[in-house]
Amino acid sequence: MTSTPLVRTVQPVQSIRRNEARRGSAAGPRVRDDMTVEVALSLMAGARVDRLVLCDGDDQSVGLITLARLAVLRESPLYTDRIRLRDVPSLAR
Repeated sequence: MTSTPLVRTVQPVQSIRRNEARRGSAAGPRVRDDMTVEVALSLMAGARVDRLVLCDGDDQSVGLITLARLAVLRESPLYTDRIRLRDVPSLAR
């Protein structure tokens, strides 16, 4: 039995980032604004991103939320695990 060698094509990181920017995904994953902050932080950690694109019920982009903003909110005495992303003050809209 003969095996066929596996050929891999490696794309440079700069090229991948340019392609993402063209597709519009460079800003981050799209999430609904009714997601809780806890779930958003978990998603960001799993996806290894530092921002999310917020969408409303009609899947229209309504703003961005950053990991830094959520981290500050989480340390606030006003924070609860029931806060939704749409309730986060000073979203970049």
